[in-house]
Amino acid sequence: MKEKTEAELLAEELTYSPKHAMKQMDNSEVQAADAFCGGYMQFLNDCKTEREVTAFVQAQAEAKGFEPFDCSKKYKTGDKVYYLNRGKAIILTVFGKKPVTAGVRIAAAHIDSPRLDLKPNPLYEDEETAFFKTHYYGGIKKYQWTAIPLSLHGVVLLQDGSSVTVSLGEKEGEPKFVITDLLPHLAKEQEQRTLADGIRGEELNVLVGSRPFCTDSGSEQVKLHILKLLHDKYGMTEKDFLSAELEVVPAMPVCDIGFDRSMIGGYGHDDRVCAYPSMAAVFDAQAPEYTCLTVLTDKEETGSDGNTGLNSAYMQYFIEDLARMEGAAGYQVLRKSKCLSADVNAAFDPTFPSVQEKRNASFINRGVVITKYTGARGKSGTSDACAEFMSFVRRTLDGAGVVWQQGELGAVDAGGGGTVAKYIANLDVDVVDVGVPVLSMHAPFEVVSKLDVYMAYRAFKAFFEQK
Repeated sequence: MKEKTEAELLAEELTYSPKHAMKQMDNSEVQAADAFCGGYMQFLNDCKTEREVTAFVQAQAEAKGFEPFDCSKKYKTGDKVYYLNRGKAIILTVFGKKPVTAGVRIAAAHIDSPRLDLKPNPLYEDEETAFFKTHYYGGIKKYQWTAIPLSLHGVVLLQDGSSVTVSLGEKEGEPKFVITDLLPHLAKEQEQRTLADGIRGEELNVLVGSRPFCTDSGSEQVKLHILKLLHDKYGMTEKDFLSAELEVVPAMPVCDIGFDRSMIGGYGHDDRVCAYPSMAAVFDAQAPEYTCLTVLTDKEETGSDGNTGLNSAYMQYFIEDLARMEGAAGYQVLRKSKCLSADVNAAFDPTFPSVQEKRNASFINRGVVITKYTGARGKSGTSDACAEFMSFVRRTLDGAGVVWQQGELGAVDAGGGGTVAKYIANLDVDVVDVGVPVLSMHAPFEVVSKLDVYMAYRAFKAFFEQK
């Protein structure tokens, strides 16, 4: 082997150049990553809404000995509890050796994803064809949602107050739905629109049926037929749409991507690709030094507002309950706490390089990405982690052998975005974004690297195990 020159040795010591994770992992780690991602892919297939994720996590938690949180009880090291917020957010907690007044360790991921919500009065008939009217949720490219198979998920509260769960279009043999688009031959006028305006919000109408209830004369016989089918299957009437949360999501199954099966394609990586590893990490915490919390929250894609989003006070109130058990105030716990905002970043795409500044972009297969700040242009709407906390995170990940990289969300003037980090920072908690780089983020079909997903799990696990 050729001996390294003095310059090469010095470059190794002084320069920073993130490498492909495969160059920093042995074969057993790669196999572990593939195995871990098998469970993640099944999770992503089964959990396409925040309610489905929450129900899955609750069931998994109970199977692992977690119990509903009771603020009147006293807990000891290793005790496991969960707090459920309206069926759409959940906090998993493992009590540590130190009192909570020493601070807690928080991993916070969101479990909502961009989608189409049904409007309160969605069902209509036009020219003997039935449709659902939708209102898109979160940031989407509207044209990407046409001419792809769609499924319907959610919950309906009937007139008597009973609840009906809806999941239709995922299983083999079930019908699917679609939003139609124009054929190229007749789309000359449409093609004159801007890309952002190519499909408009009020054109995102979901095709749901075309056969009339009967051959008798009368208007809206197709709509009536759909209502009868809904009543037969779910016991609902048209009025029950007013007390329903029904979401339209892609019906495409999650799959391996590439000849080498190195990547995962599917809907909802943002941000379930961080939710699943942070859930797995807290499940593995047995008797941690500090009390560990995994917070899986709702509403991030629309600004975290609402009582199931982290711009509300539900996590703060939960920590106040923990503090009260030790005769302390919530702020005394929060000011000593540390948090990884478990959220994704936009991976560098060589096909569209101009929107990224390559030296400060994240790349697939280079490990979990630390995003010091998000926001837009002049760092608007971000918490911007302090140098001391960045040092803590670096040392934690390096000490555990986690493959990581740094990144920012696009070139300075290209745009930007935000996460839950700023809301947690507003509680006087040290926080930084740590997550998985994603290709085609917010599309109905996103792509991530299996190695990066596994390194996210390793990162949250190391954070919870830190002493």
